[in-house]
Amino acid sequence: MFFIEKLLARYFSAQKEIALLKGPVAEQAPALPGEGMEGIDLGNTDALASDQQHGPIYDWFRKKQIRVEANLRGVDTSGFFDEVAEAIGANLPVLREVLERIRWSQQKEHASATINLDKKSPEDAKAIIRFCQQLYDFSFVAKCFHNKPENNVRLILQSAPAIRCFFSGEWLEWHALMTSLRYAKERKQRFSCARGLKLDLGKETHELDVFMLIDGKTPVCIECKSGEFRQNIDLYLALKKRLGLERRQFLMCIAGLEDEKARAFSAMYDLSFTNERGLAEQLAQLF
Repeated sequence: MFFIEKLLARYFSAQKEIALLKGPVAEQAPALPGEGMEGIDLGNTDALASDQQHGPIYDWFRKKQIRVEANLRGVDTSGFFDEVAEAIGANLPVLREVLERIRWSQQKEHASATINLDKKSPEDAKAIIRFCQQLYDFSFVAKCFHNKPENNVRLILQSAPAIRCFFSGEWLEWHALMTSLRYAKERKQRFSCARGLKLDLGKETHELDVFMLIDGKTPVCIECKSGEFRQNIDLYLALKKRLGLERRQFLMCIAGLEDEKARAFSAMYDLSFTNERGLAEQLAQLF
């Protein structure tokens, strides 16, 4: 019995040493270090769509006793969702009407949408025509007609659920994701990222639009709203508290929100408000 006790003591001591050796490595090595991303085109890769890449995020939520479910396809940029989203984010004031016409037509189950160019400046009209052609090239619409005599653009819509969701607001999530990825890559920061991350909070569930974990320890949550958002402020305040985030780590990205209102809302609430143009600047202040 004395011999067995000594043997077991040595065994458990060795197991403890192994766990201690493995622990720091697991916490400090996110699956995709920024310094290894130079050769990867963030706008055309499925390298992020894996459980390995999401691993540090799983671990971070596990420590907070929150079960999560990742949408791996949510960070697969090998399609064209990210390209179109970045085009919208770069010129929303001009392209907003195109989005609204498509979304309204989809909601009414119409087969087409028409964008009138009569009251547009020549520069804005060219930008709209170019964007609509991009939608056709990337198969976001079935057909695109530029009717020069009537000075409008007519789009024959796609009915695929993914396309409908994109124009209903998911474009802003893609824009926020790509802005975050490019920011992290430019600064050679190690990161893990998720889009559409589902949280099981026990009595309720929630879905995070964009979540990033920098260097395996610094979380950033970005909630995206392309429509009304005021009725959800209390919900996001409670979620920020549950996740243990600081105000600067919980960003509310509101499409088209005026800069002055973004500053005012940030002063009023314990959240950081921004718009699609100011998101990169907010990230720069964070890191």
